[in-house]
Amino acid sequence: MPSAQPLQAVFAMDPVHLPRLFPPHLMTRLRRTAGLDPAFVVRDFADPAAAGRLSEVEVLVTGWGCPPLDAAALAALPRLRAVLHSAGSVRPLAGEALWERGIVVSSAAAGNALPVAEYTLAMILLAGKDVFTHRERFRVTHAHPSPDETAAIGNLGRRVGVVGASRVGRRLLELLRPYDFEVLLHDPYVDAAEAAALGAEPVPLEELLRRSDIVSLHAPDLPGTRHLLDRHRLGLIRDGGVLVNTARGALVDHAALTEELVSGRLRAVLDVTDPEPLPAGSPLYRLPNVFLTPHLAGSLGNELERLGRIVADELDLLAAGLPPAHEVRHSDLTRVA
Repeated sequence: MPSAQPLQAVFAMDPVHLPRLFPPHLMTRLRRTAGLDPAFVVRDFADPAAAGRLSEVEVLVTGWGCPPLDAAALAALPRLRAVLHSAGSVRPLAGEALWERGIVVSSAAAGNALPVAEYTLAMILLAGKDVFTHRERFRVTHAHPSPDETAAIGNLGRRVGVVGASRVGRRLLELLRPYDFEVLLHDPYVDAAEAAALGAEPVPLEELLRRSDIVSLHAPDLPGTRHLLDRHRLGLIRDGGVLVNTARGALVDHAALTEELVSGRLRAVLDVTDPEPLPAGSPLYRLPNVFLTPHLAGSLGNELERLGRIVADELDLLAAGLPPAHEVRHSDLTRVA
């Protein structure tokens, strides 16, 4: 992208996110690089009041709440050359017309992967110590558990099965290295040599489920992965096993999972569900063997600034005539969220 003239860029998202994505020092960078104005945030590409400004836009800085970039939206953006998405997946945003026009798309998904992996590591460690069960027991008994009651807990030699070498999955594999875990990996796109480099043993999904003490899901939500863990596969997880899901609720058959959890055979840490949130009457809110959180693993609070930094860096690259570091290609969408 030529740098002789300043880039023309605007925000397109719900403006409520701007202050945390782009605190003052980042907003100063964006203003300097492309004249971005936090007072001008597009929520509707068909808004007549925005038409003049949109006709000159070369770069959109998008985020949660941005309308889909379909053919109608792109008609209002004749000079658009790049979309910098300050969130994770671009799938809900990027219509076919965007790819057909050859517009460059970048995503801050790599930054969003870090807190998800950190949350997952924390939950794996806590689950290995059976913290959730013992917390509930302690609230009732006010007494320390007996040696017999703690005989099965601990993280020494615990076997962790990671499903999906996504951005989050790879970061989690890195975070697991210092611990005394045995790590299994299932990903159809990762061969044995790459799995070994990631510190894991590659295995088929069914074998991973049978052998793992803790199963952590990091596959993308695609038509082919819906209910990846169906009734049969959930049944392969050993009695007392733990399922951690920080990916998408649709990866699991929730009716079958609920039956397993109500029976007490399995335990679960669920940051995502299907539907999301669960109905008020769901037993998962009350079960002592379920630790349920409201989609907290991804970037929130001060973690949003990390996404903003990625966008600011991408904008600097574009202004210098260089390609973005976190480009998303149309072909990627067959494999990633």
